[in-house]
Amino acid sequence: MRIFLYEDGLTRLATEPYEKVNEDNLQDMCMHLTNYAINKHSEQFVQNEDADKDNVGHKRSLKYALKYLSQRRKVKVEKLWDDIKDIIIKTLISAQPWVCHTYRSC
Repeated sequence: MRIFLYEDGLTRLATEPYEKVNEDNLQDMCMHLTNYAINKHSEQFVQNEDADKDNVGHKRSLKYALKYLSQRRKVKVEKLWDDIKDIIIKTLISAQPWVCHTYRSC
């Protein structure tokens, strides 16, 4: 199996600022989930209308998100990216027998 990773993608943001889960906010899906189908109905949802501005809206580029995490939050994005790759590899390894079976049967 060969894995190809595209190093730019899409980052989805929740429309409500995150707070640790408690009884009062447990049902606030716009705080705890980043699904577009859920957040697009929020009054706070911002659609980015200009692809050249990747720092606007609740859908942003992965490159912007990694840059933001590195510069403003001091996250070691190389380590984060390595962890993401590790999760992808382990997920594909766990699904490999099924993928091979499906591939051969087609």
